Amino acid sequence: MYGSVAKLQVKSGMFDALQEWGSSGEPSAIPGYISQYVFQTDADSNVLYLVIIFADKASYEANAHSPLQGERYAEMRTMLDADPEWHDGELIYSHQAVAHGL
Repeated sequence: MYGSVAKLQVKSGMFDALQEWGSSGEPSAIPGYISQYVFQTDADSNVLYLVIIFADKASYEANAHSPLQGERYAEMRTMLDADPEWHDGELIYSHQAVAHGL
């Protein structure tokens, strides 16, 4: 699997708009998409970390270079103070606990 961890600095007052925008798409329709997670830091509620996972590097890069993703990125960028800080790489380990009672 392959993906990215990105640090996002949300513009003041844009958190709700970014959250609404982020939930408006249908990422499961993207070839190779597996999952994504967004963490909001305790230290600064306008700092988020996005983790996105694809089946492989080829599907990740195909999505990253697609016109639709370019449009979505441009929309997201208007709600950020700066370009995201991207850290791409191969997923080498994961573990998920079995949820009890959920």
